[in-house]
Amino acid sequence: MRAFIFPGQGSQKIGMGADLAEASAHAREVFEEVDDALAQKLSAVMREGPEDQLTLTANAQPAIMANAIATLRVLEREFGVSLAETADCVAGHSLGEYTALCAVNAFTLGDTARLLKLRGEAMQEAVPVGIGAMAALLGADIDKASALAEAAAEGEVCEIANDNDPTQVVISGHTEAIERAIALTKDHGIKRGIKLPVSAPFHCSLMQPAAERMAQALERTPPQGFALPLYANVTAARVTDPQEERDLLVRQVTGRVRWRESVLAMRADGVEHFAELGGKVLGPMVGRIAPEARVTSLVTMADLEAFAKECS
Repeated sequence: MRAFIFPGQGSQKIGMGADLAEASAHAREVFEEVDDALAQKLSAVMREGPEDQLTLTANAQPAIMANAIATLRVLEREFGVSLAETADCVAGHSLGEYTALCAVNAFTLGDTARLLKLRGEAMQEAVPVGIGAMAALLGADIDKASALAEAAAEGEVCEIANDNDPTQVVISGHTEAIERAIALTKDHGIKRGIKLPVSAPFHCSLMQPAAERMAQALERTPPQGFALPLYANVTAARVTDPQEERDLLVRQVTGRVRWRESVLAMRADGVEHFAELGGKVLGPMVGRIAPEARVTSLVTMADLEAFAKECS
């Protein structure tokens, strides 16, 4: 069995998708459709920067999605590899869950871009700049990270945002609480804590205003039926019902990204091969969670060509 997986924020970089767009009209069509949907030249920011514009959450989220869907469309249209026939399930990390839903036709490309733009703006605006922060805990498993977050909170918000793999957990909350957590890492047997260069404390209870905005947006643009099962971030379980998934997307804004558990759930259900589209971020995580699984990163035309040969 094979899962197609889609990266989240942090995988953006200047020049992303440029080679694909140069090589394929199908990739160019994706970037043009996203530009039209957002009424902005996002593809130019992806191609040329400036970097501070690309890293803005409201730009990074649709950009990462567009790059992954362009990769998928080239795979399907140029190399004849159908997602529905080649994969058994899909999953994505945070915003990547929206990309996964677009890939299995639960959302149109235009709607996915608009939802992610709004999601980025809502998350950005939920907490004033400077009030919240995030940190990656290296050499931390979920138990150590949970104990640390509890010790550092002191009445403020300090929560697990991402359970990425057995060696990396991300915490999110009030800036002072996150700084206390970083200072306490050694006491909790954690190698180190690194404050992340993000503009808001994602995936924690401080994001409740953003969750409310996404609930309204998803009421207007609910997911439709999907071609393949999806493993949801907040439950780390298979979902096939669009109504259930809409509720899970709302919960995802404030909820933990249970990526480690999602990969283990896919493995338990028989997935042996994970193919990451449009990035090389999730592959290494999968390697640390399930070393016996196969991982393929599909980024370049050469990657896609090799994968298509393998699937033929």
